[in-house]
Amino acid sequence: MSEIRDADWYGADLGGQEHIDVTFAGVDLTETTGDGAVFTDCTFRDCAFNLAELTDAAFVNCTFTGCSFFHVTFAGCKLVGSTFGRCTFDLLTVSGGDWSFVGLAGADLSRATFTGARMREADLTGVRAAGATLRGLDLSAATLDDADLRGADLRGSDLSSLDPRTVQLADAQIDLPQALALVTALGLRVRPDASD
Repeated sequence: MSEIRDADWYGADLGGQEHIDVTFAGVDLTETTGDGAVFTDCTFRDCAFNLAELTDAAFVNCTFTGCSFFHVTFAGCKLVGSTFGRCTFDLLTVSGGDWSFVGLAGADLSRATFTGARMREADLTGVRAAGATLRGLDLSAATLDDADLRGADLRGSDLSSLDPRTVQLADAQIDLPQALALVTALGLRVRPDASD
């Protein structure tokens, strides 16, 4: 395993680069771009990704600890199997891509926007996403126990793995199919009005 420490990559174009089993410690990745960049089994500690714009990039089985993702855009990116600990996500925007098996337990996503991403079997235990936009997500088999989704926009997302008894949902926005799924999860049966 190689290590890159305290490097200044401010504004760098990472497009086409490939890194395998590299540790990035204290690296400034602010305002970087990374069309097609690939990181596999890499570790990022105390790195700043602020204002980065990453398109079709891949971070597969990577570990992020103490990193800042302020105003970062991930468009069509693949983060399968990556885990995040003690990271900040203010104004993060994720559109499309594959975030399956991602570990975001306890993350504060309250000011983040996720749309159209695949997040199958993601660990979202205890995630704090009050007021977040989480639309059109494939959350099948995701773990959402103790998640705070109050006021979140969940429309179009797969909520089949969500147990409404273990999640805070007050004022969340959902659509009619989701409402039916949640009612069913509570053990209720929806039937036509009785005519007599």
